[in-house]
Amino acid sequence: MKAHAMKRSAPAPVAPADAPRAGLRTQPNELDLRRIERLLEKRIRYRYVSPRVEACDDGYRVVSPCCSRNVDTAGGDIEIARLVWDGAGGSWRLYSRDHARGEWMFYDSGRQIDAVLMALLADPFRVFWP
Repeated sequence: MKAHAMKRSAPAPVAPADAPRAGLRTQPNELDLRRIERLLEKRIRYRYVSPRVEACDDGYRVVSPCCSRNVDTAGGDIEIARLVWDGAGGSWRLYSRDHARGEWMFYDSGRQIDAVLMALLADPFRVFWP
């Protein structure tokens, strides 16, 4: 009997690491930006101002007029929060702005955007809305 030779085929091409998996959206995107805007309408603090959501390199930034005048005495726009998608970990990371130091400070993370934003919407300790 003759031994059968194994047929070898070329390996399948591998997608680049930064390519999104099928069905997943890249960040930032219009759908999630609108979703964050809708969630901000449910906030408890400073309901009389109109914050806006801006897309940035790896997620979203929430900017709002500084009506308390604690950060900007003229009441200009200040950065309130930053929301970043961690594709490797599959989670959202929420940051607050330390205005005195000019740095983003990690606050919370989670797999669902709604759950992570709950801290921003309630903000009982005025971490986001100073």
